[in-house]
Amino acid sequence: MKTNQILVRYGELSTKGKNRSSFIGRLRDNVRQTFSDLGTIRVKAERDRMFILSDSELEMEQVLKRLPKVFGIQSFSPVTEAELNLEEMKKTAFEVMNKLDLTGKTFKVNVNRAFKEFPHEKMEIMQAIGSHVLRSFPELKVQMHHPDIELKIDIRQEAAYMMAEVIQGAGGLPVGAGGKGLLMLSGGIDSPVAGFHMLKRGVRLELIHFFSPPFTNDRAKEKVFDLAEKLSQFGSSVNLHIIPFTKLQQEVHKQVPDNITMTSTRRMMMRVADKVLEETGCKAIITGESLGQVASQTLESMQAINAVTNTPVLRPLIASDKLDIIETAQQIDTYEISIRPFEDCCTIFTPANPKTKPKLEKVEYYENFVSFDELIQEAVEEREVFKFPRKKEKSQVFDDLL
Repeated sequence: MKTNQILVRYGELSTKGKNRSSFIGRLRDNVRQTFSDLGTIRVKAERDRMFILSDSELEMEQVLKRLPKVFGIQSFSPVTEAELNLEEMKKTAFEVMNKLDLTGKTFKVNVNRAFKEFPHEKMEIMQAIGSHVLRSFPELKVQMHHPDIELKIDIRQEAAYMMAEVIQGAGGLPVGAGGKGLLMLSGGIDSPVAGFHMLKRGVRLELIHFFSPPFTNDRAKEKVFDLAEKLSQFGSSVNLHIIPFTKLQQEVHKQVPDNITMTSTRRMMMRVADKVLEETGCKAIITGESLGQVASQTLESMQAINAVTNTPVLRPLIASDKLDIIETAQQIDTYEISIRPFEDCCTIFTPANPKTKPKLEKVEYYENFVSFDELIQEAVEEREVFKFPRKKEKSQVFDDLL
């Protein structure tokens, strides 16, 4: 008896028509990417379901741990293999059911006798296994219509396969099915959550972070690295572009009145992001802005900031309450990283009284005294690029389990 495969049920992509095969192919590739550090994992994708197989129990534990983060999956079930005789199948049924919380639950047995030469008929198997389960777990009751637990048994030529546990998947679309976007990753609470929502809609991410040494230090950069690592755990690797922003930020503060420096700084970020976007094949800029949360997130501020680009700017959190954003950050395990007390370039240079309704013509007037083009190009050319997830040795993977 061994659990050596997992049955994966598709989520929203099941509703796709002629493009369904491409969505399934994308999900298959993302699953392979997620478990690329595990040696014996095999993925078999069919039209209505997918199987993940491995000969290693330790690797199966890793799959069960990581799979809930892969978008495009409705649910999945561990499948346990038993020898083709009733006594072994009874033992296996006990082991499968014994892993579940059965208190006050109803159940039924469902048998698919695909191997017709098996010497026991379908009803005989259902009665034998069902009665054994009832004797072993007297708290259970039989319910043939809509039971809490359905013990499924698939009789094949090589073995009997059983499953009863249904684990909820992440839903959404496979990452990459919705194109690629450039996420402005600040290091705060909001931007990783914005990235999470776009990943769930199938958008593959490139990340961009603006770094202003010596005003921001390496511990602030490491915080962003850790956030990038978290965002790389949803079925697709990500690249993080670290932009040296000190010269640009100092020039803005030299040329622009203090109360509109925040607006002008974000306009420079947009201009840098536009150039990185062109090089990476992204189709949109993504931010963590929420309407009215800070001075730069009023409609007037966003209008002035957007004026420097023709690229679509996606703001998935625009109507979200802060408490809802925090709740999501806690769920995806980015919150504790985001609240580390290491400030990014935006918070370091925040003016005392920023304009909440900056006038575009006034911002453009002060920016026109200096050509920022060379500084923008220099920042793009001197950026550092890091790939996540950071590689982990196989021995480390198994050490985590032991």
